[in-house]
Amino acid sequence: MTRNATSFPFDIVLFDLDGTLVDSNRDLAPAVNHALSLEDRPPVPEAEVRNLIGGGAFAMLERALQATGGPVAQTRFAELGAELLAHYRAHIADNTVPFEGVTAALDRLAQLGCKLAVCTNKAEEPARDLLAKLDLAGRFDAIYGGDTLGPGNAKPDPAMLYAAIADCGGGRAAMVGDSTYDVRAARNANIPAITFRYGYHDVPVEELGGDAMIDHWNELLPTLEGVLTS
Repeated sequence: MTRNATSFPFDIVLFDLDGTLVDSNRDLAPAVNHALSLEDRPPVPEAEVRNLIGGGAFAMLERALQATGGPVAQTRFAELGAELLAHYRAHIADNTVPFEGVTAALDRLAQLGCKLAVCTNKAEEPARDLLAKLDLAGRFDAIYGGDTLGPGNAKPDPAMLYAAIADCGGGRAAMVGDSTYDVRAARNANIPAITFRYGYHDVPVEELGGDAMIDHWNELLPTLEGVLTS
């Protein structure tokens, strides 16, 4: 028997972090552009950095370099990646905020008996740091980063989803995210996926391919209750 004694159809809801729970582009973009400046590359506009996010910091840097002149030698790439991460960690919550409606939706899910977890490709330590600084960490029963389970276990591999579901006691789960990493991980874990139209998309929004797409957090619970179970 699952934990959820209400009529709500899910026992566990898993969430991506960047572009889903929080608008972290506000601090990721300056970190990316700091790294680019060390290579005398032009900055990428903040609005365009949103489309580079996904798969972790080094994947984001690789895309930024490609957009501003092409790749660099592997040793230099590692140096720039370290600079990006150091800048970001020093400014991780300077401007980042939860998206409108996040805390109300999380609180309502908890009231309904749902266990909540974060499954992000951001490394676990900065993910926990960011969530703590935004006073969100205590709302989650499990937090998994792209490095938590070791190499090769980041999304779209379903390993962290399975682990988070187990940590939450098992039951029917859904994934909420904003990229194909989230959708493919959910597919691989055989659970439904909801995507946000406003997120940091790695493909055109119409190509995300989730079970449902929403515009605002106030649509999340009705979507979980209706669209995915109709």
